[in-house]
Amino acid sequence: MLKYIKIFLTIVVAISLVNCTKDYPNPNAATKDEVLKSSDGLIGLAAGVRTQWSVGGASALFSQVVCNGLTTGELTVLNTGNAPLASLEGGKGSLNGLNSTMNNLWTGSNLAKANAQLLIDNAGNIGDEGLKSGVLAYGYIFKAMALGTMAQFWEQVSAEVITSAEYINGKRSGFITRSKALEEALVLLRLAEARIKDKPVSAAFIAKAGPDFDITSSIQALIARYSLMSGKYSDARIAAGEALKTTALSRFRFDAVNPNPLFRSGFVSNNVIAGVDNFGLKGRLAPTQGDARIAFFLSGTTLSKATGYFKSDTDAIPLFTPGEMVLIQAEALAREDKISDAVTELNKILTKTADPFGVFANLPAYSGEQTKNAVLDEIYKQRCIELYLSGMKLEDSRRFGRPGPLDPGSERNRNFYPYPNTERDNNANTPADPEV
Repeated sequence: MLKYIKIFLTIVVAISLVNCTKDYPNPNAATKDEVLKSSDGLIGLAAGVRTQWSVGGASALFSQVVCNGLTTGELTVLNTGNAPLASLEGGKGSLNGLNSTMNNLWTGSNLAKANAQLLIDNAGNIGDEGLKSGVLAYGYIFKAMALGTMAQFWEQVSAEVITSAEYINGKRSGFITRSKALEEALVLLRLAEARIKDKPVSAAFIAKAGPDFDITSSIQALIARYSLMSGKYSDARIAAGEALKTTALSRFRFDAVNPNPLFRSGFVSNNVIAGVDNFGLKGRLAPTQGDARIAFFLSGTTLSKATGYFKSDTDAIPLFTPGEMVLIQAEALAREDKISDAVTELNKILTKTADPFGVFANLPAYSGEQTKNAVLDEIYKQRCIELYLSGMKLEDSRRFGRPGPLDPGSERNRNFYPYPNTERDNNANTPADPEV
């Protein structure tokens, strides 16, 4: 069944992404209408949105990790002749709208958003409520992820989904601020939360779409993540706690046909990108000697050395980790001036000796100053290590007020990205680029 869905989805995605090009129908392929009117077609599309997000060197997942890593010093470029990667590592004025890796992040997010909207708009064609809940949940989750991901890298986000007919007639997507994009992502996730609480996802949907995601905890984890980014600390704490109630894991799985993109396109050779000693952290932020996460993430014997979730073609990459949820609770509590409670959560990370993904520090408890600034500094340090190469450090760097690209001791080379030329050349609504 999964093989059937993958084949089916290849057809579906090709059909659903047609813009201005002519259609040359394949008489042996399902039509777009047939796909969107059948439960199997929509479940196949749901599984395919997940695949499109995560598979390949042009995927949103690969591009997010690499863009973020090079912008914040988590990664370094091994082949300086690779101009797109070199310009990401250089940042500031060397990064412009022509950058192909940055463009892939923008395009991949927008493709996921468009296909997720197809799921939302057509879920009503499914009679079985449990199957419908699964399709809707995937639609809400991936549209929220698309908006939330773009909001981490750009000041404004293209929010609308424009159909082929609307595009041909001259309509172009408008833009909303990143804060509005995060708000919209949270609205979508709350819709998913309410839907599956009222009508739970059926076992039949999980059997067909695959068990890669625990839908309930994924929704709560993303609510926690985007609530924290939005400054909604109470909501972040509550949702993170809900996500931690289950031991089920949510991850992107890979195989020999669809390999782990970071390993296959990044770390398999010594000629693309490499991890950086001590996670790229210096001074007080440098990891403590004996931190077990150094061996987990940076124990490779080759020059590229980054390991973690990227050691082989078949390594799974988590959608979220328990460590992220604990650190969300710690940060939210610290920002609410509940310092003692924040330290309690922080110590769960420092003293952890076991983890379902193998990420644990095995260190003594926090012994620093019991002040808000000191505790937040330690939480930032632990996020940099615990969530290494998760694609979230640029957002963290801004939120924690770390030195920016124009500051002494800069820890990031951009604040926000310029808009891709592929968008600007086709959309007059595209905003002006930020300075850095």
